[in-house]
Amino acid sequence: MSSLLSKNDYIDIAAKIQFPTDPFINGRFQKSKAGKVMESINPATGSVITNISACDDSDVNYAVKVSRDAFNSGEWANKHPSERKAVLLKLAQLIEENKTELAVLESLESGKPISECELTDLPETIVTIQWHAEAIDKMYDQISPANVDAVGLITREPLGVVGCVLPWNFPLMMLAWKIAPALAGGNSVIVKPAEQTSMTALRVAELATEAGIPPGVLNVLPGEGPDVGEPMGRHLDIDAISFTGSTEVGRLFLEFSGQSNLKKIILECGGKNPAVVLSDANNLDGVAEHIVFAALWNMGQNCTANSRLIVHKSLKDTLLEKVREKMKDWHTGDPLDPENQLGAIISKEQYDKILGYIEVAKSEGAELIEGGNAINSGEGLFIEPTLFSGVTAEMIIAKEEVFGPVFVMMTVDSDKEAIDLANDTCYGLQASLFTSSVTKAHKYGRALQAGTVSVNCYGEGDISTPFGGYKLSGFGGRDNSLMAHDQYTETKTLWIDISEDI
Repeated sequence: MSSLLSKNDYIDIAAKIQFPTDPFINGRFQKSKAGKVMESINPATGSVITNISACDDSDVNYAVKVSRDAFNSGEWANKHPSERKAVLLKLAQLIEENKTELAVLESLESGKPISECELTDLPETIVTIQWHAEAIDKMYDQISPANVDAVGLITREPLGVVGCVLPWNFPLMMLAWKIAPALAGGNSVIVKPAEQTSMTALRVAELATEAGIPPGVLNVLPGEGPDVGEPMGRHLDIDAISFTGSTEVGRLFLEFSGQSNLKKIILECGGKNPAVVLSDANNLDGVAEHIVFAALWNMGQNCTANSRLIVHKSLKDTLLEKVREKMKDWHTGDPLDPENQLGAIISKEQYDKILGYIEVAKSEGAELIEGGNAINSGEGLFIEPTLFSGVTAEMIIAKEEVFGPVFVMMTVDSDKEAIDLANDTCYGLQASLFTSSVTKAHKYGRALQAGTVSVNCYGEGDISTPFGGYKLSGFGGRDNSLMAHDQYTETKTLWIDISEDI
């Protein structure tokens, strides 16, 4: 906590921020052609932060044109890799210099605790941009094993114009996960931030221009999904869409692609992620700490939240008490107070949805162990951390993604039953496994159907490891690692006959 400011300091910073409210197109802020506005609402207070200029298909068409023109000019795409690296490193430096302002801006719009924004989201945003920048001039193409009469060159080339559609739960981190490898590859990029959390993306675009990103190479279009996201998905001159969000909307982008130009679609969608505690797990205090963090981090509004705690019956009672004790350390309240680990739910719609799931769980016979109530805080959207026990696989709370500070305990008779239950879902993004056996760590870690399996911890890996899911959790590529660069490039074979001069 020593690196954080006081609550009053953050309130003072919030009062002085100049809110970016207009689309950022062709290197500058400008009014949308649509002439519409939408409210940015602080979910912790219910008050309107500001009005943001909302775009529609006319703005999408304009942004695509300037993006394509910028790409065709070669001013960014044809820069030497080391030059693109230098610009992106400068962008990371500028974000570092403005990190407190960005953290406060993100906290105001999203309801995220300022401590999480300052200590997790901003550092990871900066590291992501630095990491992909450093990778640019260290990625080699290939030469095929051709005979002496030919040379086969396998090279990467930028796609052209890439659309990035962001979620509201990690606005800055997801922005960095997408634009860093896309820009590193030489593409022009159009970002559609979530309508609830537009301003950090707009501010980063402004900093990117200051860092040296040419006009038209990075554009940000705030607006509603049907007005901006769908026109991007259907646009004939966008070469790829990278989307993070619900599986329902992910399906739509696949449809839009099929109905237009078969643009590449990269999806990172939902999850109903298990934390599996096998019969031989020890250090249950540590297990409980990881489980509570995995379930409640970012108010459970996290695609990898471990919302299903699957426990061997021999450990159930002991672990349940330890989990209840750890939950007491998670305080809910004003997001700008660094003493709070939990902030506000993003919107009234999401707030009502979460409370609805709690009521359905009660009606289906789940045993409420902790929480289960809204927290009365004026117009703020706060919900108690909530734990159910006695949950069975048929209950809705065990099957559907709640996306809130709610998790359930499910009891099994054997380790094999635990793995089978963990895999009994249409999702497969992340799973946590707790065991004291190296053999079981490997055996059951491989058996779990998830893109990331963390053993004896909760985690998503780091920037060097690919992130994405199985089944309905993912499609078309991976974020993070060098694999992230593949989805923003085309692979070309250049076959040269050198047997004789023509």
